[in-house]
Amino acid sequence: MQTVTLPEPTLPPIIQRVWLDERKIKRKVRRIAQQIDRDHAGLNPHLVTVMKGGLFFLTDLARAMTIPHTLDFLAITSYGPKSQSGEVRITKDLDEPIAGRHVIIVEDILDTGLTLAYIYKTLERRKPASLKVCVFLDRPYRRLIDIPIAYKGFDAPDEFLVGYGLDWRQQYRSLPYIGIIKPEVLRADTQG
Repeated sequence: MQTVTLPEPTLPPIIQRVWLDERKIKRKVRRIAQQIDRDHAGLNPHLVTVMKGGLFFLTDLARAMTIPHTLDFLAITSYGPKSQSGEVRITKDLDEPIAGRHVIIVEDILDTGLTLAYIYKTLERRKPASLKVCVFLDRPYRRLIDIPIAYKGFDAPDEFLVGYGLDWRQQYRSLPYIGIIKPEVLRADTQG
């Protein structure tokens, strides 16, 4: 059998290189879905993500799962001097009550944990039967608040990443891979 080499994707000019390709992403999503299927067999989990970044991971994860499940969405805004202050306000709440349900918060990336801790505590007060966290990318070295992670994809490098839900100026979320932005682009952005 002959091996076929596919051409590298043409990268947008802001991207230095692909960090995680589409094939690795799909394989990891399938593995996480299989874990959730095993752990939640017969429980009909309710998957919740925060718009907009988590949408791509949630969609792929939901399609890869084989057990019955439901989906819901939150939208938030961070505010304060640098938006990393951890001050969060919900701008779109869940459509369905979660009391007594098995809820999984599905996130694209976990950094400091400030925003996710707020979401976790908010949902925990609504008395779900269980509440777990599923993150595609984790940066444990940036963590300020410890978050219990039940399902994790990859540890992410300390680089500015775009693609697969991650954005730069609200763009590049729909790339099927995750790329690293060129340092000179970020320098120009902070100087301009």
